[in-house]
Amino acid sequence: MCSLDWTDPFAVAELLIRNALIEDEALGDMASQALQEHGDLPVVCDVNPRENLVVAGVDLAALVFSMLPGEVQVERMVEEGQSVTAGERIAEIRGPAGYILRGERIFLNILGRLCGIASTASELVRACAGSGVEILDTRKTTPGMRALEKYAVRMGGGVNHRFSLADLAMLKDNHIAAVGGVGNLLPVVGRLRDAGVPVEIEVDSLEQLKAVVPLMPDRILLDNMSFEHLRKAVLFARGTGIYLEASGGITLETVRAVAETGVDGISVGMLTHSVKSSDVGLDWHYKFSEESV
Repeated sequence: MCSLDWTDPFAVAELLIRNALIEDEALGDMASQALQEHGDLPVVCDVNPRENLVVAGVDLAALVFSMLPGEVQVERMVEEGQSVTAGERIAEIRGPAGYILRGERIFLNILGRLCGIASTASELVRACAGSGVEILDTRKTTPGMRALEKYAVRMGGGVNHRFSLADLAMLKDNHIAAVGGVGNLLPVVGRLRDAGVPVEIEVDSLEQLKAVVPLMPDRILLDNMSFEHLRKAVLFARGTGIYLEASGGITLETVRAVAETGVDGISVGMLTHSVKSSDVGLDWHYKFSEESV
């Protein structure tokens, strides 16, 4: 059984990148090999965003170059979680040209993905400024990349929901269907309480909510409810101490209205399952002339 700490983004990145280098046949790069002595020359490159973004994952992506035999150094120029504008240098890469070329695409793929997640999280957080609501991620992550993607959510100001199935018992619609309805949840919740496990129950109607609140779960997920029903749910559960989480098709255009219903958190699956990667490029700002070769 693998002893890897799947919550550690650096441990996960190392495993991911090791396999990515094999997949890409980085050491079999014929174009870089054909450069011959030119590939051994040291160069300096800038990592520049082509759009405004929130920086996330420079140090994680830099592991690409530490796993290649050439001595390539990556220096981050800005803090993780910092907002930058298009063209603002976020890192500098120095080393043999051939090895930078071998690792360039994997480095940019990872960095662009994580910056995209952080930037989207930041937009959602800003849209809800002053409401007190938390922007939450979900388990709708890329298989094998969860620790990295949840790290990027944090860099964007979001809050991580449960990492795995073992962290919190979420009784969703299919769990409820398996026991024959909300009315049969009491013994299930009791067993989880006896085991010391936090409990969240999903409801999709006010009727279900009214049946679930007396069970006093730690959290209730309000799934695909209208703004009106969300407000009514908040009023009904007021004073219980139960954390209310809204979810279901929430976008940048609707998130503020959801926040204003008074819920405690908003979980947004698109943060990780369909977010657009940021456009980040590698620019060589120092090249050797033919006379220097």
